[in-house]
Amino acid sequence: MPEFPHRTTVLHRVLLVAALVATLTSASAPAFADDTDDAAGQPTVRWSVTPADENGPDGRTAVELDVDPGETVSDHFAVRNVSADEVTFRLTAADGFYTRTGRFDILPADQESVDSGTWISIPDEVTVAPGATVVVPFGIAVPETAEPGDHAAGITASVLSVQTGDGGTSVGVESRVGFRVLTRVTGEIAPAAAVTDLGAQYALSWNPFRPGEITVTFDVVNEGNTRLIAEGAVEAGGRSVVFPAEDGIRQELLPGDTRTLTAVVEDVWPLFVVPTTVTLSPIVVTMDGESSTLTPVVASVPAWAVPWPQLIILAGLALVIWAVLRGRTRSRRRIDALVAEAREAGRREAEKVDAP
Repeated sequence: MPEFPHRTTVLHRVLLVAALVATLTSASAPAFADDTDDAAGQPTVRWSVTPADENGPDGRTAVELDVDPGETVSDHFAVRNVSADEVTFRLTAADGFYTRTGRFDILPADQESVDSGTWISIPDEVTVAPGATVVVPFGIAVPETAEPGDHAAGITASVLSVQTGDGGTSVGVESRVGFRVLTRVTGEIAPAAAVTDLGAQYALSWNPFRPGEITVTFDVVNEGNTRLIAEGAVEAGGRSVVFPAEDGIRQELLPGDTRTLTAVVEDVWPLFVVPTTVTLSPIVVTMDGESSTLTPVVASVPAWAVPWPQLIILAGLALVIWAVLRGRTRSRRRIDALVAEAREAGRREAEKVDAP
């Protein structure tokens, strides 16, 4: 079950409701937020929030709907209180987005929603008895003017607790748990993506007999109106790597999102200029779980890779060879001069012998 981490803010003597970011993560089974006992001795509160039908949780981890402009749909979610005391939870709906770490988030309380978060109607709060589950109905009213494509929001249930921070100051902790509400408005669906701000930087190896590596940084822009998963490969100097890596974070982009990605290509020899190419193969995410790949987007940039260590070694070798050759030339000249002197001396001696 998606869960929001605890967030804290220090208050000056007076407890204020913190405007905190609500973070949702995907999971296959319900998880529980745990608001543990604080210094003031407040009881532990544990709860979960999941999509539901009229009878209770129905196994979904998110609400995903195809809706026409102007249409209104009804759905439900369940708030389960796994605590020893009755708890009143505050309910919130807001626009959603994906973070750089691949987690789904919704706008904090001090930021106003402008998209599908404003389409959701829910009660302000719900009171749940200890160990009980309450099913809460909610509605989604899509405006007639809604743009076709994917719109992301989230619904959360939160509690506020009080703790004592450093120096005896009051600390407010608002803990949230929620789930995603993804609405695809029908109409012309036009997935599209681009690669921008491509740059490559070469790093020499300290060992001149070893290749270096190229760090490639680029932005993936979702220019269409559907969710996309950014996948692809980076090639440089005859070597290639995929992004994200096998153990990396899945990069899902909502319409209009821009995500900066980095890939490192190792074992690349410095050849003054190394052509570097990014091939983006975006995957279109559909509501029924199926996916399709768009036509790959290709972008290239040269990476300057001057082989300074190798050039220094070559220059040193050239100096050694020059010195050896110069030494040989000087030795040859010295020998030639001695031979010439010997010949001249012999000639003079011969002239003395032949004289009458």
